[in-house]
Amino acid sequence: MSDPTIPDELAPRIYEVVKQVPAGCVATYGEIAQVVGAGCDARHVGAMLALVKDPTVPWQRVINAKGTISARDARGMQQQRQRLEEEGVLFDKRGRIDLARFGWRGPDPEWAARQGYQTLSPRDEPEQPSLF
Repeated sequence: MSDPTIPDELAPRIYEVVKQVPAGCVATYGEIAQVVGAGCDARHVGAMLALVKDPTVPWQRVINAKGTISARDARGMQQQRQRLEEEGVLFDKRGRIDLARFGWRGPDPEWAARQGYQTLSPRDEPEQPSLF
């Protein structure tokens, strides 16, 4: 199954990048799009992760830029949170993840260069105070 508004070549690239996010870390939809590169945006990443069937793609590790799980059905949100908590990711009382603590810093630059991907820009947001 695919989304007709998304170029076919993006799906495998998105999934390959998501596979680079290690357990216990999260990345935002926009960060995944940044690593994939030209022609990919956060909306593409979200659409493709909603369709993923491959159990080796850790879709649960991708969240929104606010540090929260994006709205979908309640069961899917609960499953995503449970999987992240099982990996050691903590949520605050408002359901947010501290991106400074659990945020992925991007792929290995050598891997990215070999595969034709980008690296992440350093985070320019102020560090969130730890609530844990």
